[in-house]
Amino acid sequence: MKHNKVGSVMTSDVIRAEYGTPLKEVARLLADRRISGLPVVDDDDKVIGVISETDLVARQSEALDTDEPERNLRFAEPTPGARSQAARSRAFTAGQLMTAPPVTVHAEETIAEAARTMAQRRVERLPVLDEEDRLVGIVTRRDLLQVFLRPDAEIRDEVIEEVLIRTLWLAPRTIDVFVVEGVVTLTGQLERKSETEIAVSMTRQIDGVVAVIDQLTYRFDDSRLPPDARSPHRVADDRLRNL
Repeated sequence: MKHNKVGSVMTSDVIRAEYGTPLKEVARLLADRRISGLPVVDDDDKVIGVISETDLVARQSEALDTDEPERNLRFAEPTPGARSQAARSRAFTAGQLMTAPPVTVHAEETIAEAARTMAQRRVERLPVLDEEDRLVGIVTRRDLLQVFLRPDAEIRDEVIEEVLIRTLWLAPRTIDVFVVEGVVTLTGQLERKSETEIAVSMTRQIDGVVAVIDQLTYRFDDSRLPPDARSPHRVADDRLRNL
């Protein structure tokens, strides 16, 4: 089964900063290019951090509050968090203010994997790296949403071709496949329970599938059989022997 790769939806013309790029220049880049964040790279195009509008706003806010922490330092040892906040309030380059280490993704990873990383790490953009971990692009939430714009007919064709025919070795019309707004409904009866589980699981992995409604039934519950007896090819071989 083919999955769309991150490289197919990323933006290759990446606006970037270096460690010593002044914050005023970072702000100008964000405003001029109408972006909300950018990666920070070293001399070898390796991503060392990410800086965003939120970082710049926080830096401005923290700079206004520097007097209060300094008064408190006379009476108590500052915590690591307080020291970090104080350092950020004095930052004047991208490298001093950036968030590090960066959350990145490789161009050959699937869109689903990138979306999972973005959700788990709660970030809005991912610098994209090549095989040598150098920056080759950037992908945003909006870019990843493109996968959900696949036509329903295209999704249906892939379910039939990749799941029913290539994986389960079934005739195309063995079960009915309906797709509406990315929601796939599988209806019909298969020989074994394991086949229904495979059909539903693999359909969920197809790019553009929002959800799967399982209306499949089966004639035989093979859940207690050894794993090799439940493989799709073994099921197909049994069916051919019974013809």
